Parts: sequence; structure tokens; C-alpha cells
Amino acid sequence: MSRIPRHLITGLSALALAGAGLAVTGGTAHAAGCSQDYLPLPDPACQPGALNPDVTQNTIDSTICVSGWTATVRPSSSYTTALKKKQIVQYGYTDTSTSDYEEDHFVPLELGGAPRSEQNLWPEPEYGSDTAANKDTVENKLKKAVCADKVSLADAQDAIITDWTTALERLGLN
Repeated sequence: MSRIPRHLITGLSALALAGAGLAVTGGTAHAAGCSQDYLPLPDPACQPGALNPDVTQNTIDSTICVSGWTATVRPSSSYTTALKKKQIVQYGYTDTSTSDYEEDHFVPLELGGAPRSEQNLWPEPEYGSDTAANKDTVENKLKKAVCADKVSLADAQDAIITDWTTALERLGLN
């Protein structure tokens, strides 16, 4: 049986990793960079959003519409801080101070976002005109509308994922 040359194996491995969104540098695989071009939204290739399967239109009265429910699913700060540090590098932010970013759930917990998914958590800048604080206001209004049966959960989730800065207007809630 013939041996496959090492350079061919290395080349094919690098190609497979690149197809999976990883890059080979210094002999190890690293996540490909995320683009800041989408700000104030996350890069959709890195954080497209992810949903909590326990939260559906049928379960909102026992999940998101219960006061304090998000505290029961919120990940620990040790988890989100470690993830924030990693993702600040992935986004190539020149400001690497963790206090200048909120590790934010793209689809918020109060709208059924996945609590620990890296596809749903990203380092949202606390600076600029559309900040994490602005997004929090939108999230709270959407949750109230969902819990008051003015908007469906799916429509609120879709509006956040499409563009949280226009979500209220899009759903006629501004």
C-alpha cells in the first residue's frame, strides 16, 4: 500500500478546514474572522442567531412571559466573558477592552434566543449610535408585544434577526 505524501495530506486538511470556516495558522485551526461591516448587527456568517427549542408560541406563558424566567436560563458570566474575549479577537476589534462590549444574545433570551449558543452570542459594542442599550429597549418592547398577543413570537424573532434597528417599525410598534 502506498503512502500519501505529507504535503498532500496537509493541503487537503487545510482545504477541508477552510470549507468548515476555519483557517490553519501556525499548525493549528482557528475560527475565521468575523466582519464588522454589518454593525450594529453581528456578522451573519458568525452569529446568524439561534433559538431555544423550549420557547415556542405555545410555551410563552410558562417561559418568556413569566417574570424572572430569563434568569433561569442565562449563562454564567464566566462563560460569556471567556466567549467575549475570544470573539473580540475574531471580529478584529482594535479596542480590546471587554468593558466596551456586551456579550449579547442576538436573539434575546426574552424572545426565545438560545442561551449558550456561540451562533447567538456576540460582542456588541457599547459605543456608536446604535448600542446594546438601544437594542435592550427594542427587545423589551417586543417581549411586551409578544406577551400581550400583539405580535407572534416568530414575527418578533424574525424582526430582530433581520435588523433590530428597524424591528419596531417593521412590526408597527414604534
